[in-house]
Order: sequence, then structure tokens, then C-alpha cells
Amino acid sequence: MSKIAKIIASPGLTGFYFDDQAAIKSSAVEDGFVYKGLPKTTNFKSVRQAGESISVMIINDDGQVAYGDCAAVQYSGAGNRDPLFLAKDFIPIIENEIAPLLVGQELDSFRRLAEKIDTYKINGKLLHTALRYGITQAILDAVAKSKKVTRTEVVAQEYKLTISPEPVPIFAQSGDDRYTNADKMIIKQVDVLPHALINNVTKLGAHGEKLLDYVKWLNARIKEISHVDYKPIFHIDVYGTIGEAFKGDIAAMAEYFAKLEQAATPFKLRIEGPIDAGSKNEQIKQMKLLREELQKQNIGVEIVADEWCNTLEDIKEFTDERAADMIQIKTPDLGGINNTIEAVLYCKQNGIGAYQGGTCNETERSAQICVDIALATRPCQILAKPGMGVDEGVMIVYNEMNRVLALLKSKDN
Repeated sequence: MSKIAKIIASPGLTGFYFDDQAAIKSSAVEDGFVYKGLPKTTNFKSVRQAGESISVMIINDDGQVAYGDCAAVQYSGAGNRDPLFLAKDFIPIIENEIAPLLVGQELDSFRRLAEKIDTYKINGKLLHTALRYGITQAILDAVAKSKKVTRTEVVAQEYKLTISPEPVPIFAQSGDDRYTNADKMIIKQVDVLPHALINNVTKLGAHGEKLLDYVKWLNARIKEISHVDYKPIFHIDVYGTIGEAFKGDIAAMAEYFAKLEQAATPFKLRIEGPIDAGSKNEQIKQMKLLREELQKQNIGVEIVADEWCNTLEDIKEFTDERAADMIQIKTPDLGGINNTIEAVLYCKQNGIGAYQGGTCNETERSAQICVDIALATRPCQILAKPGMGVDEGVMIVYNEMNRVLALLKSKDN
């Protein structure tokens, strides 16, 4: 069995940007691709700034190089998340704290080593979620290289899962270019679309009218330019703006959801983050009330939990309370990818939809490894990432998925 011989870290860029959500939802003004205004979240120097990552490379004692990428979500510091992740601040921690912890360890078990990193504390505090995320990716890759199998097989073996030969549905995100990018998704027959980035009430419409018009347009556009029997799921992230526009009135929100459902028909509709109630306990309460009202009125729109549902423990609480039809498992927020695995399996075991998401602000490497674990755990859908350009993220995720499936198929023949 191989051992870890060396750890190397290098700074990197992500596929998008860090955005100060608090500023965007209040006083910041769009100006081209930047936002004018003062940042409101700690450590931000501007409302939008370049996303940063760290590549963690594990050198096995047989000379093989494994790697994973540390990355944090676009809206770092929001919703009780860890603070802004800057490479210069965290490379010394990898070199001075993590390297001594891992060098010499046998690469016999991803799960054992991942839990070692995920629970490691410095001065009584867990490592930043981005560090735990990237280091555990590298560990999975190193164990797979040591055992000469795919990363998917390592996860399946250690969590006693059966690998299916079928792909996992892919969900693409449009960013603000929600019309042109929807066309790209339709051309490429993306399974779930378009995200749409409705992150303030201006984009939603004071009474939700802009989103309603957009759903109608999307429905018609698919019928207009798709020449095959294409039935994607509509999944739109509204960042709590529906609750804001309707002043938290559950009955009024349900009435609006009925209009959205009618506009989407015959396509299935999911709304992510309909409410932002300001705290986890209140979020669970309000999301549960909304879900129950929709069910009572036989409105078939599914609601997806995102804000205030950031950790494995949060996901279990939302799931246990039936506070959503689906949970976004935002992979960087959970820290170690062992937590993403556990979260997907917990949702599935308890009859709640598992959406293995993440952020546009990741890298091609973190996206590939997320695909690998999804092929073992089988969530309802996975996010095409990184970036907001559609083509790049869809390509990275789709190609990785089909490479792994082809490799696994070849072993059966």
C-alpha cells in the first residue's frame, strides 16, 4: 500500500468571483460586470472580486501525483458561512499544519483520512471549509491512484454502494445572461435548467411579474428551438426574493407559485430559496409552512432549500423537518467531501431529493471529483460547474461523467 510522501500547495483562480451578497441585496448597483458600492461583508475589498483557490498536491511514495482544489462559494461569508477564502492566508496552514499531519500516512482508506482532516482543529477551530474540501479531494485521488481504481469505485467500496451505469442528470446555471444562456442549455439538451440568478427583487419584479414572464418565455423557447422530445426540469434560484416581494405572506406566495406552475406546464418546476428568513430555525419553520401550503393546495412546484442549510448537520435538520422537497448540498460549504457523500445518502434514505450542487466559484478539478462521487452516491441532479458561461461547466461535468462510465463499463467486459 502506498504512503503519502509529500504535500505541495499552489495558488489558483476559480471559474467565477467572490460576491458580497449583503451588498448586492441592498445598496450595490450593477455597472457592467462589476458592482458599485461599498462592501458589507468582512474581508471583502470590493463587492465583486476575483475568486481564488488552492491546489493541494499529494505525492505518493511511488511517485504518483494526486490533487484536489480548495475553493469557497461565490457568496462567501453569507448565511453563516466561513469567511472569504484567500490563497495567501491559507497556503501556510497547508504547509505548516496539514503536511506534517498527512506525510507518512498509508493510503488505505479515503474515509479514515478524510475524517482525520475534517475533524482536525487548530486552536479549537475546524479548518476553513475550503481547506477541508480541497484536501479531501486530493486524498480521494491519492487513494484511488494507490489502489489503481477510479475515484468512483473507492467511494462505492468504502460506503458499500452499487454503481449504476447511467449518468446523473446535470443542472446548468445561466448567471444574469438568462436568455442567451438558456438557448445554450436547450441546444445541448441539459437535463435541468436554467438557475436564472434572481438574486434581487428588481430581477423578480415587485409582484413577481418579471420571473413569471421569464418562465413563460422559457417554456415557449424550448418548443420553438428544440426539435426533439426534450423535457427538462425548470429549476430557478430566487435567493429569498419571493418571500421579500410578498412580505412573507405564505398564502400570497402559494398563489404566486400556482401562476408559476401554470406558466411552466408541461415542464416540472422547482424554486430554490423562495424565502430567506434570517436564521436557520426560522428558515426551517417558514419553508415547512410554505411546503405544507403548496401540498394543501395541490400545487406541484417543488421547493429547494439552500440558504441556512450549509453543513451536514443543517441538511439533516432540514430533512428531518421535511422543510423542503429537495436540498441543495452545496459541496464547498460542507467542508470535506466525505460530508457531501453522507449528505446525499441521508437525503435519499429519508425520501428528500438530493441536489449535489456547489458554486460557480469552483475549479475544473473540484467539479470533476464531485462528478466522481455523484456516480457512486446517485443524487437527483448535479451542478454543471464552474463558471456562468454554461458551455465550460457543462463540458467539464458531462465529459468527466462519460469518461468514468466508459472506464467502468470496460471493466465489466
